[in-house]
Amino acid sequence: MMIRVSHYLLLPLCVIFLFSDVTFAVPNEVINIGVLSHRGDNKTTAYWAETAEYLTQKIPDKTFRIVPLDFDEIEPSIKSRNIHFILVNSGIYVVMEVRHRISRIATLSRSIEDRYVNFFGGVIFTLNNRSDIQNLGDLKGKSLMAVDETSLGGFQMALRELKAAGIDPQNDLSEITFGGIHDNVVMSILNGKADVGTIRTGILESMDANGLIDIEDFKIINEQTSDGFTEKHSTRLYPEWPFSKLQHTPNQLAERVAIALMKMHKGQDGESEVMQRDRWSIPLEYQPVHELLKDMRLPPYENIGQFTLMDALKKYRYWILFSMIFIVVLVAMTMLVVRLNKELKISKQRLEQQHSLILDSVGEGIYGVDLEGKSTFVNKAMERITGWSAQNIIGLNQHELLHHTRASGAPHPKEECPVYKTFMDNKSRYVEDDVFWKSDGTNFPVEYSSTPLKDESGKTIGSVVVFRDISERKKAEEIASNYRRELAHVARVSTMGEMASGMAHELNQPLTAIATNADACIRLAESQKIDMDRLNDVLEIISKQARRAGGIIQQLRNFVKKELPEKSLVNLNDLIKEVLILVRHSLKNDSVTLDIQLENALPRVYAQHIQIDQVILNLIKNAIEAMSENTSEEKVLMIQTSMTEDHMPMVTIADTGPGFTDAMRKNLFTPFVTTKPDGMGLGLSISEGIISEHGGNLYLDSASGAGAVFKFTLPTNL
Repeated sequence: MMIRVSHYLLLPLCVIFLFSDVTFAVPNEVINIGVLSHRGDNKTTAYWAETAEYLTQKIPDKTFRIVPLDFDEIEPSIKSRNIHFILVNSGIYVVMEVRHRISRIATLSRSIEDRYVNFFGGVIFTLNNRSDIQNLGDLKGKSLMAVDETSLGGFQMALRELKAAGIDPQNDLSEITFGGIHDNVVMSILNGKADVGTIRTGILESMDANGLIDIEDFKIINEQTSDGFTEKHSTRLYPEWPFSKLQHTPNQLAERVAIALMKMHKGQDGESEVMQRDRWSIPLEYQPVHELLKDMRLPPYENIGQFTLMDALKKYRYWILFSMIFIVVLVAMTMLVVRLNKELKISKQRLEQQHSLILDSVGEGIYGVDLEGKSTFVNKAMERITGWSAQNIIGLNQHELLHHTRASGAPHPKEECPVYKTFMDNKSRYVEDDVFWKSDGTNFPVEYSSTPLKDESGKTIGSVVVFRDISERKKAEEIASNYRRELAHVARVSTMGEMASGMAHELNQPLTAIATNADACIRLAESQKIDMDRLNDVLEIISKQARRAGGIIQQLRNFVKKELPEKSLVNLNDLIKEVLILVRHSLKNDSVTLDIQLENALPRVYAQHIQIDQVILNLIKNAIEAMSENTSEEKVLMIQTSMTEDHMPMVTIADTGPGFTDAMRKNLFTPFVTTKPDGMGLGLSISEGIISEHGGNLYLDSASGAGAVFKFTLPTNL
């Protein structure tokens, strides 16, 4: 009965409890902010206490607490997760970011005079009365006191400047000690315990303002000046301390803290909510700190570029385990493998013998190159042609032995070597004209192909080079070239012979003028009263006509000269005008109307101008002769210069003659084929060869029986 009554009493009590406003106080979660105690725990706690109180006000469900940390306490605190946020120097932050994946959410902005700056530097200083220490070079043989090995402003920044000045701290300084906090370093220098000290910027000014030192007792070594930064400093400037969250800290909490920090310096009424002088900005880029640590080989980059045995074990531990298992299995199968291996060796020897016989039976030189550019095999022809024996070239860099210098004597970089490019981009190449170098230091011309060499899986493992000595072909080409030049000279002389009457007429005009005016001079001289002005005019006419005759003669001499000048930049319009002087009489005799359309902005071409004169003269002479039988239609010779779509200068020579039949067009440029009764059949063949040697193209561009239109192009480059 009592139990039943108790149940009835409990029910109302539960209802009252559920609907009552009674609440039970739950303690706030404590959020620890670890702060580097670079000036002592008491000063650190006092300096940052207001920041913790401010965050507690802005995030009322959390209680923020400052936890001072010495340099050697930072990493253990992160590993143990005793802190949620951390405020340390930029160098330690970079190390912890790499090792423990902490993330910055804000960057400190300190108040300096009337400005806020979010970067700082290091100060290298000594006593003002140390006349023996004036610059960084004077630190050799002196003792240095720093804050800590991991202190960015109190040690690492100074190290970088010493290195830049050519000072090795480990060998050039007599001693390096550490004071633990910045204030200790300053006082140690003041008391003469070390010659030189290094601390972060702002410390000397702060201690002077608090009456702890007289800043005039010290002098700054390697003092720098930076825009917008008034504190004394000796080093480059780097981003200020970052406020960072640990990996286990919730992102939502970090976001709330970041927002509160950004609003910390202003309240709702625009006034400062706390007495803290510092502000917070969005997190900066800390790449300059990374570069400093890389440059000085400091953590986390102390092993950069090195690959230790432990690194190999960590990276390949699974492969090592697999290899051990594989070895155990391999031991069990040893007998079978040995037997198979013997059979494979015999087969391999047979294949190698066959391959060697095939390679050695080929007349071309053949050699292989691996991915490092070293020769892997050569055949007998390669040894014979180059003079390099297999034992002297296999295993060595083929480019340095065979392909190190161009034919001109200029160095041939291996990055431009087609053999290297073949296995780099996996593309075959054929080089028509190059040089290889023999063992005796002489070179010889070659043509060669370079083909990627692949293994069974299709992966490129090098390249195979097949080359041929083309010395004999080069000699034959030189003989043919000389023969073509001889033919061209004969053709020029023959052309001048055919045009002798026209040239005589061209020369007769100025000579007649000279004779006539000379007679006039004689009559003026015999008269009693000499008119000097008239005499000077007549003499000037004689001089002009003499120069004209001399120019014609000089042009004729150049045209029939056997040895031609070197190539040079010439204007095709000028060459056309020169040739027209030679054919002017022929044009007049055959009643040919000349239509000249010259492009004024035509670029110059790199050519042998006498040879191009010969081509133009051959084409014009052929056009005049073709129109000589034309009695029913007007004889028009059109000469035009223009630019092609490929930006190459082009010369067009068109006539109104009978043109060419299809049968004639097929053999148009064949030597000794002509439609003229007394022709040699060399003009067009020689002209085509000249244009080809210049890198251009000569062709017929007209329909059958519609007059002849010849065009040729020349490149503007060398």
